Amino acid sequence: MFNLNERVPVTKKRKRIGRGGSRGGTSGKGTKGQKARSGAGRKLRSAFEGGQMPLHRRLPRRGFTNGRFKVEYELIQLGQLELLFESGQVVTKEDLVKKGLLKNVKCGVKVLGNGDFSKKLTVTVDACSLPALEKIRSCGGDVTLIKGV
Repeated sequence: MFNLNERVPVTKKRKRIGRGGSRGGTSGKGTKGQKARSGAGRKLRSAFEGGQMPLHRRLPRRGFTNGRFKVEYELIQLGQLELLFESGQVVTKEDLVKKGLLKNVKCGVKVLGNGDFSKKLTVTVDACSLPALEKIRSCGGDVTLIKGV
């Protein structure tokens, strides 16, 4: 016959902190206070200093970031243009995307003067370094800078 005093529990009892045991009555939580209560870890910010003005607010703010007006350029070397384009071609951002040198047309493009260059190209980009400009013009090519970026 089934008796209520002989039943086996289905779930295990959860551990109750602060009810005695090997670490004493407070179970390593110290005495009283907010951090000794249950759920205190969720309620406190990491920078909370007990009501004292936190360190990140006591220290002065320094520096300056011009992220609003900063222009990020994708860099392209003259050697890459030498390999991928024929003499007499017009190089635009769309052409660079088709050849796989750029991921999208919206980013800024800057041509740098690394590598050998011997083709007459008309390059339309956002920025160009002085050595790259001199190399392109010495070969009879031309550089047009876009004013949008």
